[in-house]
Amino acid sequence: MPPSPHQSDRPTLTGRPVSSERIVFACSCEDTMVLDGKALACAGGALRTATQLCRAGLGAVRDALAERRPITIGCTQEAPVFAELADEAGAEIQFVNIREQAGWSDASGTGPKMAALLAAGAVAMPPTELVSLTSAGVALIYGRDEVAIDVARRLSDTLDVTVLLSRPGAVTPPSRDDFPVLRGTIRSARGHLGAFELVVDDSAIAAPSSRAQLVWGTPRDGALSSCDIVIDLTGGTALFPAHDLRDGYLRADPARPETVERLILDASRLVGTFDKPAYVRFNASLCAHSRSRRTGCSRCLDVCPTGAITPAGDVVAISAEICAGCGACASVCPTGAATYALPPSEAVISRLRVLLSTYAQAGGRTPVVLLHDEAHGQALIDAAARHGRGLPAHVLPLRLNEVTQADIALISSAYAYGAAGVVALMRGRPQHDIASLHRLMALSAAILAPLGLHAPLVLETDDPDALWTIGAGPSVAAPSRFMPMATGRHLAVSALKELHRAAGQSQIATPLPPESPFGSVVVDTQGCTLCLACVAACPVGALRDDPDRPMLRFAEDACVQCGLCRATCPEKVITLAPRLDLAAWAAGAVVLKQEEPYPCVACGKPFGVRSSVERIVARLSEKHWMFSGADARRIDVIRMCGDCRVEVVMNETFDPHAAPPRPLPRTE
Repeated sequence: MPPSPHQSDRPTLTGRPVSSERIVFACSCEDTMVLDGKALACAGGALRTATQLCRAGLGAVRDALAERRPITIGCTQEAPVFAELADEAGAEIQFVNIREQAGWSDASGTGPKMAALLAAGAVAMPPTELVSLTSAGVALIYGRDEVAIDVARRLSDTLDVTVLLSRPGAVTPPSRDDFPVLRGTIRSARGHLGAFELVVDDSAIAAPSSRAQLVWGTPRDGALSSCDIVIDLTGGTALFPAHDLRDGYLRADPARPETVERLILDASRLVGTFDKPAYVRFNASLCAHSRSRRTGCSRCLDVCPTGAITPAGDVVAISAEICAGCGACASVCPTGAATYALPPSEAVISRLRVLLSTYAQAGGRTPVVLLHDEAHGQALIDAAARHGRGLPAHVLPLRLNEVTQADIALISSAYAYGAAGVVALMRGRPQHDIASLHRLMALSAAILAPLGLHAPLVLETDDPDALWTIGAGPSVAAPSRFMPMATGRHLAVSALKELHRAAGQSQIATPLPPESPFGSVVVDTQGCTLCLACVAACPVGALRDDPDRPMLRFAEDACVQCGLCRATCPEKVITLAPRLDLAAWAAGAVVLKQEEPYPCVACGKPFGVRSSVERIVARLSEKHWMFSGADARRIDVIRMCGDCRVEVVMNETFDPHAAPPRPLPRTE
């Protein structure tokens, strides 16, 4: 293939003027892909192209580093070579993969996608807070036979080991007591690397006089054990859910020596202090888990695969030490109490905005956003590029830390920015439950269908060729360019409003699936007594009262469908109605029920709801000994405000012991 006018070993300046702040290098990788200079100029900055940047063009990179300007290089394979030059110059370089993700493809017209990738790669991601886990190397090796003892012997020089054998048979005693050997079965386990807590039943220590086989002392239940590392060689059920994601818990099949060898190597490295990202930010003040011992929202508890989320009174607690970063909790949280932090959703949407706007500016059409991770998704994209047809030109990859971190704000933003489809790429056999991702797709489908847009898809495949089959649907007529300024629920609301505005359909009321984060409440006003218990329970202020008169109001834009109002209502007259109604959002708070206040018969001050007072009077009059008989005027205390009622009770004879005698108990 002959070189294009913008391909040479010594990079040339094209596109934007040299005075632009950023320098962008694009390399044809020895003419194995075509560089469209006109399209690449839309990436922004000063574009410099080459055919072999990592070898013959290194001088140009050194020259650029000397200019002390931000640099983006469209190559990740040779990143170590360029990073070494950057270290020497005391500078930083951003790397973007335009070869496997765009250039190495059977499709023509990949220039707009290359430009979009280069521009999006320059969007800075904020730093992530880290959590430190410290291990002193105290390890419990949990097994059934001599395999556990042998592993303990091999690790004893590195770790402080104790062996716990569950229901062992005849076990030959070790010749030296280099480490304790006990019997017992773990009843429960919790914790993480550096802080495991175990409860052991049938615990007994081996007698030192054990001869042909270990002899055990008197057993006891409920023994407590603490350790930094748990090594499970029982071959039975794992001690933790999603056990492979629990830091410090190592598990292998004792019948497979190769897995045991790998475990020994991994365990020997678990001494010291280790940093892991704090994947989720949590604002307890927004949590709608429960109120007054009534459970409302439990979405995050239902989807967390590792058990990192636990109830903590009216809210939940998220253990950053246990959290493995799947992001499912943030994806389903209706209030924004839990938000993803690696990177934050608003940062991802900022990159998405640049990706899609640059693609359109460079002449691209019908873009489909491919959400993928690095471990599976990027490997599949690389395999498709090297051994297959690559990615279609209209498929724009957007890498996430975990695909399951995607939320309604991200999906809505993609379509609002002009995407003609969104595809979430997952393994053919996902390692863990992805129900939260399918729930998100169902919610998105319900929102997008009335707008004439195709629903997002989950593509579960391990076949690189399947990527070539990704097609596009229609897109919005006037793509939005809104900036993702908010976080959490506010960001989702902004994205949904922009999506409907861009689609020209802002007045559509759309029914949504159950447990959706948007909707209305339906109150049976005939049964409602305006006790306002629902107002006190509502964690987001969607249900409101009025300080001057008995009234129940509702603001649909604030409702998160947590169900606390329904669970709290003593009359059971509240039901949830999941829906998306932007007109109702714009209308503000509406009155669901109101009544005239009841005036105190003594002072005239309004103090209650007329229907409620009259209902109580009707039930008590002539039916309760205290308000019937000769002094039936006592019923008037029900018609009085609190101050007048106290005064009357104190000044008149209200003997609580004047009740009629109770019937004698009957025995058969």
